[in-house]
Amino acid sequence: MKTIISNPVLEPVTIGPIHLKNRFVMAPMTRSRSDDAGVPPAYAADYYAQRANAGLIITEATNISAQARGYPRTPGIWTDEQVSAWKAIVKEVHDKDGKIFLQLWHTGRMSHPDMHAGGALPVAPSAIKPAGQIRVHDGMKDFVVPRALETEEIEQIVEDYRHAAMNAKRAGFDGVEVHSANNYLLEQFIRDSTNQRTDQYGGSLQNRLRFPLEVVRTVVDVWGADRVGIRISPITTAPGDTPLDSQTMETFGTYLEALSDLRLLYVHDIEGVTQMSREETGGVSFTALRKRFKGTYIANNQYTLALATETLSRGDADLFSIGRPFIANPDLVDRLRNGSALAEAPKEYWYGGDATGYSDWPAIR
Repeated sequence: MKTIISNPVLEPVTIGPIHLKNRFVMAPMTRSRSDDAGVPPAYAADYYAQRANAGLIITEATNISAQARGYPRTPGIWTDEQVSAWKAIVKEVHDKDGKIFLQLWHTGRMSHPDMHAGGALPVAPSAIKPAGQIRVHDGMKDFVVPRALETEEIEQIVEDYRHAAMNAKRAGFDGVEVHSANNYLLEQFIRDSTNQRTDQYGGSLQNRLRFPLEVVRTVVDVWGADRVGIRISPITTAPGDTPLDSQTMETFGTYLEALSDLRLLYVHDIEGVTQMSREETGGVSFTALRKRFKGTYIANNQYTLALATETLSRGDADLFSIGRPFIANPDLVDRLRNGSALAEAPKEYWYGGDATGYSDWPAIR
């Protein structure tokens, strides 16, 4: 018999109006299993329901519109067919007494003309090309110089977020997370390296925060602040780009204060560099940033049960999100609870494919 571990991280907790089984969150992970129309497959319901032992599931990043797409086979939430597929997924999670939020996504310049009708250019705050390459339908291709959005176009993107948020509610989700991290569109507006506009959406920090905050207010208008979270990545770089912001601590401290004033349910912070070191700080104090936000703080990046326990005891985080370990361990929280060994998924199963290496991982006996 395995020893059952007693640990406050594994105990139930309530955030806002939402009761969670434990303090572990399944982090959003792009898995590229949807079809070319952005419709998740039927077996995605199995995948998410199998992982309903997490306190909260945050879905893979989900495109708010056709324009938002950056990568092949990623899901959307702008059509009725997409909503119907997500509704079936949500039902399966709820049948397992799980909680699930949809992550709302616009990739901005992190895209390619191959992903858009007629070979249209990706859009961005400014016409600045990312370094490196991006995966499209037929392999890796160089990034292109994006098209800078006209001022009058920004209002339509805000409305796209409203439409997506309404569709997420139709699908039955428990809430939504606004993706404002990893150098996608909202973060592109925030950082002074990727936003060189001269209108009301560029220049000063107040102006650079204007569009992301308009998006958040719009989503809050649909859901209520206590059902909306946001993800940030203060020091994660884009491919080949470093640094991305000249005053990172001031930029994100001010952003978090504004988000706190909106009374969002939580901020989901990638501490360190995504998929890399959590030791890298880039001159940012994540402890200090956490204090700029009054709501729930979800800490992310290479958390283990031991690290989560230590962090919780210091009061430096409320919830802890974990990504890759959930791939091969659908019952991850149960395994942590009883000290079972964790399986590892080969990288070949991370992105693309079918149910193999996705929804067919066995639970512990």
